[in-house]
Amino acid sequence: MSNAVADAAVPQLTVESLLAAARDKTGLADFGDQSFLEPMAVLVNSLATEAHLSVGGTYGQYQRILDLLVNRLRVEDALKKHPEIRDEKIENPVVIVGLPRTGTTMLHRIMASDSRFFAPLWYEVRNPALFPCEKTGYEETSWEPGSATKDPRITDAEAQVAVMLQLAPELLKIHPLDPVGADEEIMLLEHSFFSTTPPAFANVPSYTRWVQEHDNTPGYRYLKVLLQYLQWQKKRGGQQAQRWLLKAPHHLHHMAELFAVFPDAKVILTHRDPLQTIPSISSFHFTLWKMAADNPDPAVCGAQWSAMFARGMQMTMQFREQHPTNFADVMYRDTVTSPFEVIEKVYAFIGMVLTEEARTAMHQWREDNKRENREAHEYTLQQFGFTEEGLRAQFGGYRARHIEPASLS
Repeated sequence: MSNAVADAAVPQLTVESLLAAARDKTGLADFGDQSFLEPMAVLVNSLATEAHLSVGGTYGQYQRILDLLVNRLRVEDALKKHPEIRDEKIENPVVIVGLPRTGTTMLHRIMASDSRFFAPLWYEVRNPALFPCEKTGYEETSWEPGSATKDPRITDAEAQVAVMLQLAPELLKIHPLDPVGADEEIMLLEHSFFSTTPPAFANVPSYTRWVQEHDNTPGYRYLKVLLQYLQWQKKRGGQQAQRWLLKAPHHLHHMAELFAVFPDAKVILTHRDPLQTIPSISSFHFTLWKMAADNPDPAVCGAQWSAMFARGMQMTMQFREQHPTNFADVMYRDTVTSPFEVIEKVYAFIGMVLTEEARTAMHQWREDNKRENREAHEYTLQQFGFTEEGLRAQFGGYRARHIEPASLS
C-alpha cells in the first residue's frame, strides 16, 4: 500500500456516499436503468462486512465502484445527446467462452488482429464513456474518435495497470495486461453490478450468491447498450468491422441470459483439464485478493472459484443440449500447438473466410506476444486446498464429456 493511500482518509463505503460522489464528480444525476441498485447494495454490504478489506483495499474498492458509477452517468448523458447510439446493430457476435486458463485470451487476441472484428479493448471496458472536456463540460469530449491525439482513457488505463503491477508484479506471470489490447467484456458487465469481477478482487460470498441466484438479464441488456456505444465510437474513429468478437469465462454461468439478449451469438467453447485450470485461476484471484485484504485465506479463494466454475460449466452443458448448433469446441492443446488449424475451424463455424490479410496480422501478433517472453506462473494444488481426486469428482461430468475422450485421441 502506498503512503498516499495510507495517509488518505478511508472513504465511506456506502451506497449513498458513492452515488453522491459520482454525481458531484460529473455534475450529472441520471444513472439510467435502476436495476443496478440492488446488486450494488449487496456488493457494498458484502465488501463492508465480509471482505476484511485493508485500508488500501477499501480505497481501491471505493474508487472502482465510483468509476463504474461515473461511467454510467456519462453513458446516459451520451445517449441523450446522441440517441442514434441505440440504433447500432449488434449482430452475430462471436463469443469465446471456457474455463479460465484454457487459451481464451490467446484465441481472442489473435483473432482480434482481424480488422473485420470489433473487439473490446482494456481501456474501453474500464472506461466505456468518453472523458469530458475540462473546459466545456459535457457539451463535448476532450477527445474525438479518429483524432490524431491520444485518447486520455488510454493514459488512465496505463496508469491503472502500472499501479496493479507495482502492488502485485507477479500478475504479469499469470495474465498479460495490455491497456490497449483486446480484453474481456466482463468489465463492461461490471457497470451493471451483475458480474463476477468483484469476487475476483475480494472475498464477497453473499454478493456472489446473490448474482448466482438472480436473473442476470438486466446486466446483459446493459452490456448490449455499452457495446452499441463503443461500436458508435469505433465507427466515428473510422473502424468498419462486421461483428463483435467477445470473450469471457463469466458467460459460463449465464448462457441463457447471453442468448436472451444476443440470440444469434456463436460460441467457441474452449477446453482444458480443470486439474490444471482451476488451481491456476485460483492463484490469479488470490493474488488480487492479497491486494485488497491483509490476510486472505487461499483455501477459501480456491473453494469459491472451483465451486463457481463447476456450477457454471454444468449450466452451460445443459443449455448447449438445447442449442447444439450455436457451439463449437476447441481444445487448449490445439490452440497452443496448431493455432491456425484451430482458427480455420473456428472461421468455418462462424461463416467467415480467413483472408491472407487476417492471417498475416495474426502471425505478427503471435510473433510479438510469445508466451516465453513472460516468466512462468508457479503454484500447487495444495496451496488452495485442492486434491486431484476432489477436482476430478467436482468436474466429473465435464471431464467425462470433453477431457477424457480428448486424452484418448
